[in-house]
Amino acid sequence: MSINLQKGQRISLKKESPGLTTIMCGLGWDIAQSSGGFLGIFKASSNLDLDASVLCLNAQGKLDNNMNVIYYNNLAHVSGGITHLGDNLTGEGEGDDEQILVDLPKIPENIHKLVFAVSIFQAFDRQQDFSQVNNAFVRLVDTANNREIARYNLSGQQYQGSTGMIMAEIYRENEGWNVQAIGEGIKISGLQQLVESY
Repeated sequence: MSINLQKGQRISLKKESPGLTTIMCGLGWDIAQSSGGFLGIFKASSNLDLDASVLCLNAQGKLDNNMNVIYYNNLAHVSGGITHLGDNLTGEGEGDDEQILVDLPKIPENIHKLVFAVSIFQAFDRQQDFSQVNNAFVRLVDTANNREIARYNLSGQQYQGSTGMIMAEIYRENEGWNVQAIGEGIKISGLQQLVESY
């Protein structure tokens, strides 16, 4: 049975799914519908393009190089341990909008933390933020048996002015991997600014 994580909660992947090797991280969201009026219709029709990414950090919590950023223009880590399955430009449809596969044994020893983030493409230019996003979630699935291990729903939280979101982190601890639900809104002009903050 899947664990519904609360903000800040941590779980051990080794404990919750013994023998786990490959996980699928699914991220999803819906575009909020604006309330009536001419301007409301205009706002609802302007597409939000949300981009999922993974930042691979060293033991000091820093990025060693840009090859450790997995996103729509760099879909696979050189180790073969992380694969982004492609960019969804609209967020339409049920279920995951973007998916990232993580093969834990292939993650290099110098990578200690994987930060899963979502940012709005050209948010400042388009005057968009996460207050226009509903039902955001991140979930982890054991690909060996397709069992959902954990899910973190971000709905009901206030993200006015946030143009990026740190969704969750997977990190090494005691010879295993843990996951923590983060749900932290950030104000960034795009993925590059997020990368520069690490």
